[in-house]
Amino acid sequence: MTEIEIDAPRTYQVVTYGCQMNVHDSERIAGLLEQSGLVAAPPANGELADADVVVFNTCAVRENADNRLYGNLGHMAKIKRQRPGMQIAVGGCMAQKDRSLIIEKAPWVDVVFGTNNIGALPALLERSRVAQVAQVEIAEALETFPSNLPTKRESSYAAWVSISVGCNNTCTFCIVPSLRGKESDRRPGEILREIDMLVAAGVQEVTLLGQNVNTYGVEFGDRLAFAKLLRACGGVDGLERVRFTSPHPASFTDDVIEAMAQTHNVMPSLHMPLQSGSDKVLRQMRRSYRSDRFLSILERVRQAMPHAAITTDIIVGFPGETEADFQATLEVVRLARFSQAFTFQYSIRPGTPAATMPDQVPPEEVQDRYERLVELIEQIGWDENKAQVGKTVEVLFASGEGRKDGRTARISGRARDNRLIHVAVPADPAMQPRPGDIGEVEITYAAPHHLVADAPIRNLRRTPGGDAWQAEHETRPVGIGLGLPVVRGR
Repeated sequence: MTEIEIDAPRTYQVVTYGCQMNVHDSERIAGLLEQSGLVAAPPANGELADADVVVFNTCAVRENADNRLYGNLGHMAKIKRQRPGMQIAVGGCMAQKDRSLIIEKAPWVDVVFGTNNIGALPALLERSRVAQVAQVEIAEALETFPSNLPTKRESSYAAWVSISVGCNNTCTFCIVPSLRGKESDRRPGEILREIDMLVAAGVQEVTLLGQNVNTYGVEFGDRLAFAKLLRACGGVDGLERVRFTSPHPASFTDDVIEAMAQTHNVMPSLHMPLQSGSDKVLRQMRRSYRSDRFLSILERVRQAMPHAAITTDIIVGFPGETEADFQATLEVVRLARFSQAFTFQYSIRPGTPAATMPDQVPPEEVQDRYERLVELIEQIGWDENKAQVGKTVEVLFASGEGRKDGRTARISGRARDNRLIHVAVPADPAMQPRPGDIGEVEITYAAPHHLVADAPIRNLRRTPGGDAWQAEHETRPVGIGLGLPVVRGR
């Protein structure tokens, strides 16, 4: 009897650059590829995997994004020559911006697709394979929300939920509106149906995603829609935690603060981008708020939620920024007392108004200001963390954070206010938390960027999203329709 040889399935790797929106899109890209019969290539310890299909999901906002992409594409050229049938695809914001330029610079790329037509990727790969010609397809308008596509999530207990895409702002340093288009909002019922399905599949925490979440509803004429959505999340049984990113200070209103404070599962954490503490620079950035309004928002948030942790984004060295402007930023940072800040040195982004502004700040001055800002932020963050020592906090243990290290035998997780906590692993296996479980710990030590809890874990709850629960239920990684895991045996 002749043995029938079965071909192994093709493998894939998705390489992601950029923001949470890109991470969310990459989950959908992986889901589409698996729905098409591909399987994930084995991890390669941070290196590019030996895969049949490699997809670069790119960013056009972060510094040196184009250099990083083209450097990796150059590395892939040699690999592809040695691997017949291998395909390379480039998507995301850089693809939307550069389009055919990618093929000109890297003619070995097989597919280029944009931010608005992720769902077309499998067909483009097949078309390129059959025709042996690169396929470049960039949709100018959104074809479907990413959340409507199949997905492969790395986490069984946490999920991104897109509520809008695009942006109606005109910040002079940002190219996102020209790449992702004007804001487009999903209807509340569709969002809540997705959240219900996620929770039914074991998800404990959702993060609502949008370029500017607090203008959600502008497309269907309801300026209170975001606060209503937060309150509606409070009625989803089994949903432990709700977060969102990112709001814009210019349109952040008291109804959202009230909804955060009054909805039990909306977390007391807020990421509020400052960008600059100088009113002059804010005008040049077209940020449409001033430092006093920004600080007043933080004051009202803390009045409603005294234990809220607030994080931010700050750009140093924007064109025309003087030392006096920089000092204004330092003063706002001192008053705001952020628990953490994501700091960036301004660099020119072609296609943005700021790229051609006069008075570009010399790189050495930008570097000096950046170092002084980081030093202040780290000191304030450390002081704020020290204030947590002795407090009992609730931790959602997270596989994505990983163990701190083998020597200290700690597992990591996030507090309700989103602070990172490394927790001592109990000796008793029955009491060891698994990713997705929730417990209470006492903070015993504070570092600048994390907290430590070496006291015993109390009130440990095994949750549906945790590994303990998952081990008892048969799952498939990719669903259809809304792109959700299919869970059976419940």
